[in-house]
Amino acid sequence: MTRPAFPHIPWSSLPGRENGPRVLGVNPWITDFAAFNVWSRPAGLLACLDMLRAAGASVALLDCLDPTWEAAPDLGLKWPRPGKYGTGHYPKEEIEPPAPLAFMDRRYSRYGLPRERVAEALAALDPAPDAVLVTTIMTYWYPGALDVLDLCAELWPDVPRLLGGTYATLCGEHAARHADAHLMAGPLETPENWSRLSWLIDFDAPQPSGNAGLSLALDLYADPPYSILLGSRGCPFHCEYCASHALYPRFRQGTADAVMKSIQSEHGRGVRDFAFYDDALLINPDRWLWPVLDRITAADLGLRLHTPNAMHVRHLTPEVCARLKAAGLTTVRLGLETTDFDHRHDVKLTREQWEAGARNLVSAGFELDDIGVYILFGLPGQDLGNVERAVAHVRGYGFRPHLAHYTPIPGSPMFGAACAASPYPLAGEPLFQNNSIWPCVPGGFNWDEARRWKLLLHGQQG
Repeated sequence: MTRPAFPHIPWSSLPGRENGPRVLGVNPWITDFAAFNVWSRPAGLLACLDMLRAAGASVALLDCLDPTWEAAPDLGLKWPRPGKYGTGHYPKEEIEPPAPLAFMDRRYSRYGLPRERVAEALAALDPAPDAVLVTTIMTYWYPGALDVLDLCAELWPDVPRLLGGTYATLCGEHAARHADAHLMAGPLETPENWSRLSWLIDFDAPQPSGNAGLSLALDLYADPPYSILLGSRGCPFHCEYCASHALYPRFRQGTADAVMKSIQSEHGRGVRDFAFYDDALLINPDRWLWPVLDRITAADLGLRLHTPNAMHVRHLTPEVCARLKAAGLTTVRLGLETTDFDHRHDVKLTREQWEAGARNLVSAGFELDDIGVYILFGLPGQDLGNVERAVAHVRGYGFRPHLAHYTPIPGSPMFGAACAASPYPLAGEPLFQNNSIWPCVPGGFNWDEARRWKLLLHGQQG
């Protein structure tokens, strides 16, 4: 039986600009012990493709974690049906773990599209690209990016390949040794990065301005079950465990008109679930958030809004909670970190602010099951007894506690302490930055403890 042809991944350009350079963006597979799709999109890569298209390039997207082509006959792809609000499992293939992680008693997998199908999709791309942009979302997922780069090098050995994203930005020395690509550290819209890319592909384009970096090429997904919203880049805060400032040194906010235009476009394609990707959603809400929420409410668009990046609890006044509820906020995620309010590693939060924010959410009519609270787990030198008390505290409110497993991130203020506390060479090998191995917990990951924490999260005796 002949296998059906792989679907064509179309080039997209602005009207009258079809003769510009062709730039392919690739979001690689996840290679990890576990992965779950919580409204995942490569926001940085989508921003790059949008600004390149606006400058006159033709762009295409291959997301190894999501089909990005038009509907086609049966391709032999078994993709799990979307779960609640568009989230869900990825298809996966168990593979051998990289040598540094061979000690782990866990299955290691490649999540996303089958590798052979990705290779076929790349080979079928016609005409060939003039440049390939490969992103990286987590530092320790770099094996998937290196694999994609190798596939592209085999197909188009003379085409410039650029590696950007978290791994390229925060682990530059490691990436320079292992990636067969030009490294792009930081946002593309910086003058240095834009000039370098323009030179590599002989593209005489003006420096991006205006909403560059905040506008996303979401239309490159053919039939999306969800979409994302980005009203700002970066964060004004300096939490010790976060590398936001190393990735985006400047906190920028967009405009309500730009965000609303994106919502209307995606809504017109049938999307009803939208996830906010902002790190500081409730900062300066008059700038764009309130006008957007007011327009959503007035238009009665029937949206479900989600906040996978935790909101800052201290900003949850009765008015804020009421406006969020009226606009359709459905999935609420809060950043508590710890109930030891005198010893925090993030934005200062008092017990009174936490209790008021929690009370205001309930008073605004949010369902308890839709309110999840992130509690940091596995920090260097952390007393895990405090984590247990925080879990019990959150459950006492009727909310869902979630352990936010600590990831040692280069460029974050806490990384030095993490390196000192961990038995693994975190700075030399990004694979050891994987939070699945509990890199800063004495003794590391073990199944008995994992099961005990799972029981505690569900209110059962561990």
